[in-house]
Amino acid sequence: MTKAACLFLLLAGLGPGLQAQETNAREVPQDSLARQQVADSLALEQEADSAARQRVADSLRNRDEEAVQRQMAGSGIRFEKVEKQEINPLAPSKAAFFSAVLPGLGQIYNRRYWKAPIVWAAIGTGTYVYIYNDDLYDRFRTAFKRRRAGFTDDEFYDLNKDDNVTPTTPDFSDEALQDAQERYQRDRDLALLITIGLYALNIIDANVDAHLKQYNVDEDLSMEVTPYLETNPINGNPHYGLAVNLRF
Repeated sequence: MTKAACLFLLLAGLGPGLQAQETNAREVPQDSLARQQVADSLALEQEADSAARQRVADSLRNRDEEAVQRQMAGSGIRFEKVEKQEINPLAPSKAAFFSAVLPGLGQIYNRRYWKAPIVWAAIGTGTYVYIYNDDLYDRFRTAFKRRRAGFTDDEFYDLNKDDNVTPTTPDFSDEALQDAQERYQRDRDLALLITIGLYALNIIDANVDAHLKQYNVDEDLSMEVTPYLETNPINGNPHYGLAVNLRF
């Protein structure tokens, strides 16, 4: 047998084996893909089953809550659902800043519009009293200084200048001028302290009000006790007592 014949027989024997290896190589990725699809399908089924169990549990819990509420409603206790409000942690700081810049603006920011006129009236009154007493203090102090310097032309020396009569004694003595300037100085300083206190109170009120506004402190957070009376529709017997309404 020649070398060419031997080589032909060898290739003929290896041909089916190589074809089988190629076929197996193509079948391996297809089998892996099928297993992955099965695993994904099982995972989706598990998620759907878990969601269904959660819905059933929620439904049972809601039914239990409704049953308890109906049972307690028969005893005069009523339940109401309260919506939760979002909390803005920067709101108190903003309200305080606005009131510091312009008194009353923080109250407007908190939507307590009725407080703004009260703030303006309080601080405006304090400012007016301060200016009024400061003006009188300056006038009496100027007259007292001129009187001590030997002049008699101050406004309090002769209060009736239209009569063209020069008085021999001043209408306001030196002691009266000194007492008046001390009194108005004391009233001026007191008005200043009160006005500063009202200004600070305006800032504190805006800050605290903004804090409290974000908590559930409205009418729903309360307990109300009222008389309870119900008539049995079957035998007509009355059932009476006290009904306790809890709001939270």
